[in-house]
Amino acid sequence: MKNFILQNENAIYFECKFSCDNVIFLNLGDEKYFITDARYITEALEYAKKCQVIQSSNLIETTKEILKKNKIKKIIFDPNDFSYATYTNLSENLKTQFIAKPNFSKLKRIIKTDKEIILLKKAAMAGREGFKELAKYIKKNGFEQSEQFLYFKAFEKMSQIGKLDISFEPIVAINENAAKPHALPTSKKLKLNDLLLVDAGVKYKRYCSDRTCTSAVDFEKFSFKREQKFKNEKHQKVYDIVLKAQLNAIEKARVGMKASQVDKLTRDIIEKSGFGKYFIHSTGHGVGLDIHEFPNINSKSDVIIENNMVFTIEPGIYLPNEFGVRIEDTIVMQNGKAVIL
Repeated sequence: MKNFILQNENAIYFECKFSCDNVIFLNLGDEKYFITDARYITEALEYAKKCQVIQSSNLIETTKEILKKNKIKKIIFDPNDFSYATYTNLSENLKTQFIAKPNFSKLKRIIKTDKEIILLKKAAMAGREGFKELAKYIKKNGFEQSEQFLYFKAFEKMSQIGKLDISFEPIVAINENAAKPHALPTSKKLKLNDLLLVDAGVKYKRYCSDRTCTSAVDFEKFSFKREQKFKNEKHQKVYDIVLKAQLNAIEKARVGMKASQVDKLTRDIIEKSGFGKYFIHSTGHGVGLDIHEFPNINSKSDVIIENNMVFTIEPGIYLPNEFGVRIEDTIVMQNGKAVIL
């Protein structure tokens, strides 16, 4: 792929190790151009690697001039990446043909390098530390705190009080709110023997972590560990099914399988237990510079699993107006098998 144009921050970071929120990146054969405005120029000159940094007050006009000057006949772009206005402004009065190739940057990033896996592992370890700190807080001060306040505490503890960026807004959900996979925090307060679901992650050098824990609220022994003892029998039953489904996929996922077969490893167990219709999302998604990358681990995906792919395994059961359980780890495929990061 000789000629392509990018506007997505993470796609650009992947190409040159720097990005910002107002940039157009051009790759024309062996020439690379990072076009940005005066606000970012100092850092771009310092951090952007192996590309020509150009300051411009009109990124689109500068891009068009470079394309004309280089007599570029065809250029690849990701239609998910550009607004309609940017695309029409870029392509009008230009002889260059824009060829739509959806997700070409994400496809390029689907197999991680060994260096990227080290960064993802560091992100995962930092995320684990954040969960430990949050558990300590809940054990000591969580009683009668609202989801909204615990959500704020999840931000604080996961980010190591602002040292790290979070990879997405945390999900903190008690009992029936946990039945919504992407629950928004409410004023509901945490009580003894509640079920608490927390989904959170951090970034290390822009690479994301992602993990979900569902826990029994016991203020003496509270933790986000996988062994949980619920006082409520139904909580325990559903928790054990989800954990069994998750471990089944982690133990049996293999290089050479289709992504849909990995999805089946969690779904079959949940379906056989009679809760199939309450598992309402896919088994997982790729993780990297973006929190949602390729491969998608769902029932329709024919993508072949390869070594150095990194993705989540996160089955869940969601019983409306009652409770929900999700258990998630991010894994890397190494030596043909899944290894938890």
